[in-house]
Amino acid sequence: MSTSSAAKPNRVVRDIRIVNTLGLHARPASQLAQLAARYRADIHIRKGGDQVNAKSIMGIITLAAGQDTMLRFIASGPDAEEALSAIGKLVEDKFGED
Repeated sequence: MSTSSAAKPNRVVRDIRIVNTLGLHARPASQLAQLAARYRADIHIRKGGDQVNAKSIMGIITLAAGQDTMLRFIASGPDAEEALSAIGKLVEDKFGED
């Protein structure tokens, strides 16, 4: 996981590797979207040339992110850092799987 601060003061970018065996299937996608929705920050996920809203379960599923996929999370807003920290912890904990 890497973190970088961009030019905007409330913008945080973090690369997070999906570590659970089954990747971002429906249940972890739901957990991720529900967690992202708790924050006021706009949160997007990038995989290659695709970008989706992290608060959209369907968007997350369309990424088809399997185990070991590196995703870039981009958050903008007053609680951007806190949001990406929580998301990083959820992924690190393998969404309660494995």
